[in-house]
Amino acid sequence: MSELAGRTALVTGGGSGIGAACARELAARGAQVTVADIDETAAKTVADEIDGTAWAVDLLDVEALEDVELKIDILVNNAGIQSINPIESFEPAMFRKLLALMVEAPFLLVRSVLPHMYATGFGRVINISSVHGLRASEYKVAYVTAKHGLEGLSKVTALEGGAHGVTSNCVNPGYVRTPLVTKQIADQARTHGIGEDEVLSKIMLTESAIKRLVEPEEVAALVGWLASPAAGMVTGSSYSMDGGWSAR
Repeated sequence: MSELAGRTALVTGGGSGIGAACARELAARGAQVTVADIDETAAKTVADEIDGTAWAVDLLDVEALEDVELKIDILVNNAGIQSINPIESFEPAMFRKLLALMVEAPFLLVRSVLPHMYATGFGRVINISSVHGLRASEYKVAYVTAKHGLEGLSKVTALEGGAHGVTSNCVNPGYVRTPLVTKQIADQARTHGIGEDEVLSKIMLTESAIKRLVEPEEVAALVGWLASPAAGMVTGSSYSMDGGWSAR
């Protein structure tokens, strides 16, 4: 495919998991992809694989992002982390960290790419949200709050960008087979006092009609379509990919 030939893309958290799958998908569609990740080695590995560019960046250094200017046509805000604890014992510093990474950094990156997108009359902002951008779960106060905030950022971007050829959408997967989810299995087992083998069936997939994890490549396929010319009238939307969880 070459439908994105001549387009530039930036994928945050692109060194592994969903981000790496998105980088590969966009490159396969013809885009020149910058793989951004705090892990320089991981970013370079993926970038080398797709003939892209690696950007070693700490998105928690939000002040450094304030003056960044990016000439990017497709922005995929994917970087994220998780922390699981009851509200009363949730560390305030960790709460602020998750909001900085998953709301403030995406805002600053959107802010940095819009001038170029407006000037060229084309732009795609694709935010990797979560079913937790639409639903809540116990013990994930920072993550759920951040993803709900990302949904709001995405919709405002859609409204402001529409007249300039810029679309903005969220992709909302359930639990995806990534290193982040693998770590969560152990954390969930500890928090709920059950065995790790019970976490998938009793916690993670209990609300899902389809009892399996989402594959990163499935998320990437939807991202690729949202970046394509075929999705030019799709904006301000949130696309659930949660096996039926949010149908309840």
